[in-house]
Amino acid sequence: MPAASTTLRMLAVSVIASLTVTGCQTFEDAGRAMGRADLVNDLAARLDRALELTYSADYQLPGGQSAAIVQAQDPARSAYTYPGGRLTVTPDATTRCAATNGRTVCTLVAPPTPGSKPTVALFSEANEQGLVTPPVVVGMLTAAALDPAAVIKQSDTTVAGHHATCVEVQSSGGDFTACVTTEGVLGSFTGPVDGKPMEVALSRYSDSVASSAFDVPAGASVVDRRPGGQ
Repeated sequence: MPAASTTLRMLAVSVIASLTVTGCQTFEDAGRAMGRADLVNDLAARLDRALELTYSADYQLPGGQSAAIVQAQDPARSAYTYPGGRLTVTPDATTRCAATNGRTVCTLVAPPTPGSKPTVALFSEANEQGLVTPPVVVGMLTAAALDPAAVIKQSDTTVAGHHATCVEVQSSGGDFTACVTTEGVLGSFTGPVDGKPMEVALSRYSDSVASSAFDVPAGASVVDRRPGGQ
């Protein structure tokens, strides 16, 4: 089983353990805690399964801009495209591409250590450019579940023709709404991330991936900062 999948399952288990009823909690408090734990467990499990999928997902951003998430397996690879850049993670390298004044520069650094979990910091640039990523959403849901004052409402909807479960969260860490499709793909998100308002909505989903999805963009300048790189 992929290390990332194991990590998300452990995350869900740890959240449930953290919400175990103890001490002077009332039965009402216990019910609220277990409800949050069940919700985080369900959404984390969906995102967990998605890590084992091959798919392409296009997203609509505010102002007519767009973004995309692409994943493939054997070996595991992922690419996150957002306005002005792209992040690609493969067994060979972590590649960050940025377009400035019509010129694209891609910087290659060492890939994540085999067996290590993806960190939120890895996706910081994608977040800054308007694409909130699934690991960031999982972290926000977990924080909300651990907030005793949080109010979490669940609903169902359809996003780009796919059924999705949505949660509306009101918490001290910020209010947001997130939807996750039955397949485990992020369907939509609205709310602040690191203090910046974010809004993404799935516009197209496919279980196929273009062969060039993980290649460096044509014409881009390449800076290889991997050990032994040129």
